Amino acid sequence: MEEGEIMKKIKAISLYYGKPLLLGVFALLVVQPVWAHVIVRELDKLSKTAAAALYLELGYQHIIPLGFDHILFVLSLFLLSPRLKPVLWQASAFTVAHSVTLGLAMYHIITPRAGIVEPLIALSILYVALENIFSPRLKPSRVGIVFLFGLVHGLGFAGSLGQLGLPPKSYLMSLVMFNAGVELGQMTIILLAFILLGRWSGDKPYYRKMIAIPLSIVVAVVACIWTVQRIFF
Repeated sequence: MEEGEIMKKIKAISLYYGKPLLLGVFALLVVQPVWAHVIVRELDKLSKTAAAALYLELGYQHIIPLGFDHILFVLSLFLLSPRLKPVLWQASAFTVAHSVTLGLAMYHIITPRAGIVEPLIALSILYVALENIFSPRLKPSRVGIVFLFGLVHGLGFAGSLGQLGLPPKSYLMSLVMFNAGVELGQMTIILLAFILLGRWSGDKPYYRKMIAIPLSIVVAVVACIWTVQRIFF
């Protein structure tokens, strides 16, 4: 292929994907809120029922609407194979893993360092997005990789929950309910992605070229920016 033809193809691809990708990156960076917890006051006075409801809600809010990094990670799991069964296997591995490290951290068996955990979370998003771009199909090894990333994300959840605090009289129950809220948030993302993308276009020949790859490029760019921000700023 002559050099002129190659340049024409590159120009056509950049024009086709350029504006949507730039708009997507800009929107994600602009609307991303600074994660600021409202510390739960008077934990000792919370009844068990009130604590259960409160921490279920807080766990859900940690994903929707505040957890943009976790939303992008779960969405990236979906994009490569937009069917419920494969993504639910991945989500199950992710849930088991983050439940383990969240519990260990909240019981002070391990002590996560935000300066290490937060960049690793961004890198996990980047890895999955790049795999979506360069791998034409879902590999069995992905479940194991997602499990390892889930361990890291669990430490991130623990850092956030540590800022909130847990009521001493219902410590374990509140921890479980927070984790359940996180899981409900993840399932919401998966179901929305399936309804909006998987159900209508997941089996179409254009899905990978027109949907999975462009969205994964946006996610990868955002994850790169987050990685730099979390390491150097």
